[in-house]
Parts: sequence; C-alpha cells; structure tokens
Amino acid sequence: MTDSTHISTSSLLTQDKRTTKRNRAEARFKAYGLIAIGVGVLMLLILLTNIISRGSGAFQQTYLTLEVTLDEAKIDKKGNRDIADIKKVSTFGYKPLLSNAFEQLVTNGTVETDLKPKKMAGILSKGAEAQMRNAVIADPNLIGQTVSFDFLASGRVDGYLKGRVTRESIGRDKNINPAQLDLVDQLLASGQLEKKFNLAFITGADASDARPEAAGIGVSMVGSLFMMLVVLALALPIGVAASIYLEEFAPKNWITDIIEVNISNLAAVPSIVFGILGLAVFINYMHLPNSAPLVGGLVLTLMTLPTIIISTRASLKSVPPSIRDAALGVGASKMQSVFHHVLPLAAPGILTGTIIGLAQALGETAPLLLIGMVGFIASNGPESISEGLMSPNSAMPAQIYEWAKRADPAFYERAWGGIIILLVFLITMNTIAVLLRRRFERRW
Repeated sequence: MTDSTHISTSSLLTQDKRTTKRNRAEARFKAYGLIAIGVGVLMLLILLTNIISRGSGAFQQTYLTLEVTLDEAKIDKKGNRDIADIKKVSTFGYKPLLSNAFEQLVTNGTVETDLKPKKMAGILSKGAEAQMRNAVIADPNLIGQTVSFDFLASGRVDGYLKGRVTRESIGRDKNINPAQLDLVDQLLASGQLEKKFNLAFITGADASDARPEAAGIGVSMVGSLFMMLVVLALALPIGVAASIYLEEFAPKNWITDIIEVNISNLAAVPSIVFGILGLAVFINYMHLPNSAPLVGGLVLTLMTLPTIIISTRASLKSVPPSIRDAALGVGASKMQSVFHHVLPLAAPGILTGTIIGLAQALGETAPLLLIGMVGFIASNGPESISEGLMSPNSAMPAQIYEWAKRADPAFYERAWGGIIILLVFLITMNTIAVLLRRRFERRW
C-alpha cells in the first residue's frame, strides 16, 4: 500500500484564471467610475461655460458720453434756483436739451447723418431725461452750464455692440433702424460710445419692459438678504432645539418614531407645497402683506427646518457616547453634559447643515411665486429694517424668473447674469461651510 500526495505545480506568484477574471472586473469598474466622473465634470464645464458666456454681457453696458447744455430758459424760467420750481419741470422739459446736444454733434462735424435730433436721441435709454433731471435737482448750480453725461444706450444699441442685434435682424424692429446704427458706428469710432462695467446691474433695481438696459438685481439681493435673516433667526434656534430634544431627551416610543418619520418625509416634500402653506396661513389667514420678505422668510423657514433638524441630529449622533458618560460620571446633569460637552463637539456639523439649508433656501423660487414675490418690481431699497421686512420686494431667484419670461433679449441676458451672481452666493456659502467645519472640527 502506497501513500500518494498531490503536489500543486502552480506558483503563488502566477495568477490563475479566476484571479485574472476578478482583476479585470475590478479594472473595468474603475474605468466605469473614471468615465462617470469625466462625464460629470464635462457636463459641469458645459453648464458653467454656457452660464458665463451668456451672462457675462450683463456686467457690461454701452454708454454714450454727451455734452449737454442745461439751458436756464428750459429748466429754471424764473432764474431764482428755487428747488420747488425746478422740481416742477418734468422729464419732458429735458427732451429739447437732449435733442440740442445731438444737433450739436452734427454741427461740429462729429457725425454725419440725415436723422432728426429726436430720432438721434432714440439710441439712448428712455431714462436719459430722468438722469439729467436728477442731476439738476441734486445740484441746481449745474443750470446754465454745459455738463458731460454718461447716458445708457438703448437695449438695441447695446445688443448691436454685443452681437445680439444685427442689421439683418432689425428689418421689422420698430425700436431701431439702419440709419441709427450708422450713427452708432460713427459715435463708436469717435470714442463717445463705448462699453463699460455695469455696476448698476449689481446695485440697481429692476426696470420696466421699455428700459431693459437699466434693469439691475441689487434691490432683489436686499430682499433675499432680509429673507435669509428671517430664516437664520427662526430656523437655527428652532431646528437645533428640536434636534437636541429628539436626540438627547425624548423617550424612544411610537410617538417620537412618528415625528422622526414625518421630519424625514418633510425634507422630501416639493418646495411649492410650502408655498401653498405660506399662502394659506401667513397671507390668507394672518393677513401679512403680499410680496414681503418676512412672509418669504417664514415660508423658507418651514422648508429649511427639516434639513437643519436632520443634519443637527446626525452631528449629535456622531459624538461618542463616552463623552456623555464621562460628563455624567463626574457629576454633571444631563443638560450640562449636552450643552457643555456634546453640543460644542457637534457645532461644526450643525453650522455646516445650517449654511447648506440657507443656501438651499436662497435658490428657491417656487414658494416665492405663490406669495407674490415675482409680480412686484421694487424701484428703491428699504430705508429701515422694518421696511425691509414688511415692504413688498422681490428675491434673486424670483427676479431671474421674471427676467427669463420677458420678451426682450436684453432681459434674457440679465437672467443669465443674475444666475452668475446667485451661483457666486451659493458657492461662497458652501465654501464658508467647509471652512467652518475644518476650523472647528475636533478629533477624538
């Protein structure tokens, strides 16, 4: 009888068929992951390229530098420089001054055109007369002098310089004609007409359909700021207090289970549902004013609370139980252990969740549509905190929506520019969240 032993001839350094197949599958999975990341980055680059290319024009506007003689006979007939008499002269009284300035361009040979002065003035924004009137009211000593003004060009002229309007596309356009474009070319060659940085787009207010070149997002930014202050003042303390109670003090029974399930479900509810709730409760029942940032802030608070509660509870859970046990072991009460030890350690996560919730609320449009913040054009910023909360206003996403649905291409350009500003705010808020988390995060 002989013993037979099986001796393997394969080496540990040589891969068998199963190992080779597994390694190939792993390589394919890595390749799929890299392809997915590449596609995601490509889509992001395409999105950002489209937004920047279409919206960057909103930060530049065409201006015409024009010398205007502020004729005393037209503005201050009595010659006493009485501000009350000066204010009685409407913008129509300044139209002849503008026509005279254009006529002077033809007289001194700066331009050659067969257009009448009134038609020449048509290349300017319809707010040019109001600009002169405001300057005279602010400084009556300008009367009788020849003053240099930087007037906004009309939206069609601005579009012509930006390539949005062509000579072929104005065949049926009643707002501009080829002769006016010839005048624009001459003024551009003389250096009087040029594109400049449009600070008014960032600081100004919305404008009517007749003046798209004068529209700005500044007042809407103020409205968004007041809404975010309301959200921060209400959502943060309420959300953190609710999270601390549910996580640290509430008994674990079917009632708290129902509350937790409902909080999770509310985080997934479409935002327009919160808008309907705000319309029914805050406006129809409580009779708060339409389009007020206070109402918008209350609606966004309801929408943001589930996000803050969920993130805060996750931060509290991440604190090791040994921290609580150690605090209780040295004689601290339950509340002392939570507020003196657990909460400071969970603060980075709470701040991160709060800022992300605010960023989400900042970009919401649907709830604001139902409380009227899209149908109001605020011409001036608020003069006090109470006015900022209670006076009708708009918000950045609502203003962008309003511009996007208007017919004039200049408004569409501003909608893209508003998206750039909104993205800057969102990226800034998320960056602050990351920095705060890294700054205050503690390891154990």
